[in-house]
Amino acid sequence: MTPAAVILTVAVYIAVLFVVAYLSGRKADNAGFFTGNRRTPWYMAALAMIGAAISGVTFISVPGSVAADSFSYMQMVLGFTVGQMVVAFVLIPLFYKMKVVSLYEYLDDRFGVGSHRTGAWFFFISKSLGAALRVYVVCAVMQLLVFDHYGLPFWVNMAVTMFFVWLYTQQGGVKSLIWTDTLKTVCLVGSVVLCIVFIVRELGLTFPAALEAVRQSPYSQVFFFDDPRSAHYFWKMFWAGVFTLIAMTGLDQDMMQRNLSCASPRDSQKNIVLTALSQMVVIYLFLMLGVFLYLYMDANALSMPEKSDQVFSLVAVGGGLLAAVGILFVVGLISSTYSAAGSALTALTTSFTVDILEGTRRYDERRLTRVRRRVHVGMAVLMGLLILCFEAFGNDSVINLVYKVASYTYGPILGMFAFGMFTRCRVRDRWVPFAAVAAPLLSASLQYAARVWWSYHIGFELLIYNALFTMLGMLLLVRKK
Repeated sequence: MTPAAVILTVAVYIAVLFVVAYLSGRKADNAGFFTGNRRTPWYMAALAMIGAAISGVTFISVPGSVAADSFSYMQMVLGFTVGQMVVAFVLIPLFYKMKVVSLYEYLDDRFGVGSHRTGAWFFFISKSLGAALRVYVVCAVMQLLVFDHYGLPFWVNMAVTMFFVWLYTQQGGVKSLIWTDTLKTVCLVGSVVLCIVFIVRELGLTFPAALEAVRQSPYSQVFFFDDPRSAHYFWKMFWAGVFTLIAMTGLDQDMMQRNLSCASPRDSQKNIVLTALSQMVVIYLFLMLGVFLYLYMDANALSMPEKSDQVFSLVAVGGGLLAAVGILFVVGLISSTYSAAGSALTALTTSFTVDILEGTRRYDERRLTRVRRRVHVGMAVLMGLLILCFEAFGNDSVINLVYKVASYTYGPILGMFAFGMFTRCRVRDRWVPFAAVAAPLLSASLQYAARVWWSYHIGFELLIYNALFTMLGMLLLVRKK
C-alpha cells in the first residue's frame, strides 16, 4: 500500500468525520458539550459505546497478542460483563439522581472539596497519559507509513493529528461524540469483519473450515485454571475485569459521558446491557483475526516481526493481500484513534472546567463558553506535548510504566467511591489526598514483595489492592461523631 493511498484513505475518513461532527454539533451549547443535553437515544449511545471501548492500541495489539496470551483475554471480558451490570444498576441511578455533569461531583457532595479535587486530578493525570500514549502509538504507525516517506519530522505528524482532533470536537463535545463514535463503531467492526473475510479467502477456507481452524489452533485456549500464580489464572483475570470495568468505565468521565447523555436512567441501562453483550462478540472477533493472521503468516512463510503489535500492520499493508485489506486496516486504525483522542479531549475539558475551575458554579453561560474553549485548546496542547515526550524518551519500559501508572490512578478513585457508597462515615476531607497518594505506593510495594518473596505475580488485579488501600486510609480518617 503506497503512502499516497494511505493519505487518500485518511483524507476521505476525516472528511466524513467532519461532516458528521458538524451536522451533529453545530447548535451545541455548554450543556450539549458536557452532557449532550441528555437527549441521546439509548441505541445510539450503545453503538457509540461499543467503539469507545476499543482504542487504536487495542486494534493493533489484541490480534497480535494471541501468540503469547491465547484467548485468555476473554476471561477478563466475562468480568467486564459483570462490571457493566454494576455500572448499569448501581452507579447509573445514583448519577442521574444527583444530576451530575462530572462524576467527581459525587465526591464533593459525599466528603468535601478535597475529595472532589483528588478524584478529578487522579482522572486528569491518568486520562492525559493514557490518551496521549494511544495517539502516540498510532502516530508512530503513520510516521512509518506516510511521514517518513516524505521526510517530514514526527512533530508535524503530531501537530496535524491533534489539530484535526481539536477541530472536530471544539464545538459539539459529547453531542458530536455520540455520532462520531457511532461512525467509528461501524468502521471498526466492519474493517475487522472484512479483514477476516479476505484473509480466510486467501487461505482457501470455507466458513465452517475457518471456525474449525480457530477451534483447533493452539492459540484458542480461553480458560486457565491450573496455576493461581500465573497472570492468566481465571479468577484473577475475571475479578480484575469486574473491578477494572467499574473503575475505568463506570468512574471514568470519558466513558460515562456517553451513558449520561441518555434521556433517562432506564435508557442508559438498556444502552449498557446491549454494549456488554456486543463487546463480547467484538473482542472475540479481534482474537479470531489474530489466529487467522498467524495462519496466513505461516502459510506464506512471512517473517515474524520483533513485536506482536506489528503483526496486523505487517500482514495488512505488506503481506501480499489485496489493497482493500490495507485500506481497511488504515480506516480501522484512524477511526479508533480519532474517536479515542476526541472523547478523551472532551472529557479532560469537562473535568478540568467543572471540577478544578468550578466553572459551572462561578461563571454565567457566556463566560463559561469562553473558559471551556480555552481549556479545550490547552488540553490539546498538553496531549501534543506528552506525545512528543513519548517520541523523545519512549521505549517499551517507559510505555509499560505509563500504563501501570495509569492503572494505579483508577484505584484511589474506585476506593473513594466504594467507601462513599458502602459506608455512612464522614472523613477528615483535607487528608484524603494523602490517603489517595499512599495507596498506589503501598500497592507497588506489595506487588514487588509478592514477586520477590512468594513468586506470585500480581497482574490486572492490582487495581483491587489499590482501592482497598485507599478505603483503609479513609477508614483511618473517619471523624468521630
